[in-house]
Amino acid sequence: MTALPPREGLVVPPGGGRTVVTPAQQVTFKVTGAHARAASSFEVVVPPGFDVGAHVHRRSEELFYVLEGELDVLAFEPRVRTPDGWGTWESASGRCVARATPGTVIVVPPGCPHAFANPTDTPARMFFQSSPPPDHERYFDELLELLAAGGPPDEAAVAALRARYDIEQLTPLRHGASVTSAPGVPPARG
Repeated sequence: MTALPPREGLVVPPGGGRTVVTPAQQVTFKVTGAHARAASSFEVVVPPGFDVGAHVHRRSEELFYVLEGELDVLAFEPRVRTPDGWGTWESASGRCVARATPGTVIVVPPGCPHAFANPTDTPARMFFQSSPPPDHERYFDELLELLAAGGPPDEAAVAALRARYDIEQLTPLRHGASVTSAPGVPPARG
């Protein structure tokens, strides 16, 4: 996408934007760093069985808004970070993983562990913003290049890519297999 002339905004119609499809998810770039200084914006389709894995960004701030479907979400520092999964993590204040339904907003400040997973049998769709741009745009593009090679992804290359774009992975990313919902996950509440 090209930069906008002065005093012209951007209107992206439904279905508009450049779409990147990986074996794990579908990401449509809605607003990029070429169009906005504050944040990149994406529409993300999260298939059944996808778990992004708990991770942290030291510089980035993120916002997620669930449009369709349901996701288990985490946005807190747990008492104990267990490396195998985040579904049973609990914060020092007693917060647990929540079930995000349409209309749920998740805000993640820099340094806050966060994750989302789709434990249902239907795709979920969310609006996602990442600030500052264009880190996430570049990450998605380079990840697609790595996955385009076919076969299992080069884990060392993926780890290097994540490190380059401010992603510290705390638990494994999983896709294709069924993701089990955390026990007793309640709906998200404000």
